[in-house]
Amino acid sequence: MKILLGVTGCIAIYKVAGLASSLRKEGNELKIIMTQSAERLVSKDLFSAVGNCEVYTDSDSFNIRNGFIPHTDLSKWPDVLVIAPATANTIAKIAHGFADNLLTMICLAYNGDKKLIVPAMNYRMYENPLTQENLRALNQRGWWVLEPTVGHLACGEYGKGRYPENEIVEEAIKILHWEKPLKGMKILITAGPTWEPIDPVRVISNRSSGKMGYELAKIAKRLGAFVRLVSGPASIQPPYFVDEFVRIESAQEMFDAVVERFEQVDVVIMAAAVADYTPVQTSKTKIKKTAEELQILMKRTTDILKYLGCKKKNQILVGFAVESESLEEYAKEKLFTKNLDMIVANQVEAMGSDKNSVIIFKKDGMAKRVGPDEKERIALDILLELVGIWNRP
Repeated sequence: MKILLGVTGCIAIYKVAGLASSLRKEGNELKIIMTQSAERLVSKDLFSAVGNCEVYTDSDSFNIRNGFIPHTDLSKWPDVLVIAPATANTIAKIAHGFADNLLTMICLAYNGDKKLIVPAMNYRMYENPLTQENLRALNQRGWWVLEPTVGHLACGEYGKGRYPENEIVEEAIKILHWEKPLKGMKILITAGPTWEPIDPVRVISNRSSGKMGYELAKIAKRLGAFVRLVSGPASIQPPYFVDEFVRIESAQEMFDAVVERFEQVDVVIMAAAVADYTPVQTSKTKIKKTAEELQILMKRTTDILKYLGCKKKNQILVGFAVESESLEEYAKEKLFTKNLDMIVANQVEAMGSDKNSVIIFKKDGMAKRVGPDEKERIALDILLELVGIWNRP
């Protein structure tokens, strides 16, 4: 990916050096534009070194050589245009069409639709109605505005204006760059285990980490879908930018959250490992360690997939099968008995792992083996198979 990174004179500029380094290490091709105020804070040599790239400054604005006109040629070069950090001053200039330095000239000349701006400043400057009006104007003109976070600021104050973590910025860049075959699709994904309470301290659960569901949500967002993620108690960071994130604990809470949203979505992917049984009674106090044996009477939980399969109208329903034996046979049986459109079969060993190896079955008879590979790649393959169903007449 070719990324043109504009850097302005905010104290958070030191963090953007890390962003440039990370983007380069991931194989992206960089060019960096620094404003005059940015140069006062950090040397262009630093950015050139960490980004392994050319760095342009205001002194290059009219340095025309061999027909190369910096602001027009650079504006045609990138796949994605990023300004991070963006000061209130630069935001105001771009919003009102000023072109008084190399960066703002490039922004005025850039006619691509993949552009990201990352404001960072004192919280009173950020919350000023003029700044907010300028950001709304940029958003209406096709800029993705990545809002700052709340925290301690360099000025010693506390509020919303802090430069977000570079991982968030990188994910935003990836979302902008990817093709959008799932654009217009509303998708609900479940992830993680469930907790079935025995008493206030103990639960019955399983080994699911939530990684597969979270990767599906992340990749679905990159592919352009509107994503709702319903997650059990996973211990990993939820993916950035999902449109709705719902945290649940029990199988019943999972059922309620999914059914409530079922008619609002086009696709449901049940990647969660939902408990099949739950205690008949839950003790209100901690059960003491007394008897040599403890018997817990269990009852069946509601089969969410089966319920959705009976209720679905035009929705696409995708299930997961995890088995320790006879995986393909059980998966195929589940595909038809629960009225699914697609099922992903994977071995028990994949639970909690960063890698997976799956077989994708569709109700039209298609079977496809994917992996072993990283779960991110597995998620992409699953969702690309979903595109075929989505686009079917």
